[in-house]
Amino acid sequence: MTAPGSHEFTVTESELLLEAPIIAVRRDRVTMPGGSLAAREIVEHFGAVAVLAFDGERIALVHQYRHCVRDRLWELPAGLLDLAGEDPLDCAVRELAEEAGLRADRWDLLTDVVSSPGFCEEAVRVYLARDISGVERPEAADDEESDMVLTWFDPEEVHRMVVSGEIVNSIAVAGIMVGLDILAGRGTPRSVDEPFRLRPTSLPGRRGAGRAPGEDLKGL
Repeated sequence: MTAPGSHEFTVTESELLLEAPIIAVRRDRVTMPGGSLAAREIVEHFGAVAVLAFDGERIALVHQYRHCVRDRLWELPAGLLDLAGEDPLDCAVRELAEEAGLRADRWDLLTDVVSSPGFCEEAVRVYLARDISGVERPEAADDEESDMVLTWFDPEEVHRMVVSGEIVNSIAVAGIMVGLDILAGRGTPRSVDEPFRLRPTSLPGRRGAGRAPGEDLKGL
């Protein structure tokens, strides 16, 4: 038995259980501190970005239906890193235009969030976008985004919505709380050039083989 905090959790075997457009599921066999092997089911994910857009007075939130919880949630504009080789900031610029019809001339990094580390590889990079202007929003496909509503809120109201439980999306909660500290001068934003160390590699690595930069990775 190794000392607590020093064991190397080595993967001895991996098995792919499910391959779907935006996720995959695999089972790893992992060495435990006492020498046994344990099975760990992992949801593979592309990773994503989210954007706290601030126009100098208000914060933009989207109200979007999420079928997993059978409810509409208040969230930050966000999207998958599902294009081969796409830089996270480029993805954030694209998603802000597609989901909110906005562009920003000033970008900062707020935080990186691991949303469900007990079973899922998803990691999300959250940006702060400022110096906002409007752009033409592309026509939404016939899915949840076609029903999505964009609303602007005062920072104080957004904070109240987090504390009261009206905002429950973990990525939005993390991004908002860090962003409010930055906007209030209680912290300093990080550089957008900081490496995205937690960005998932399993699913995009397997799907990206032989694909040109910018090609969609979701197709099977």
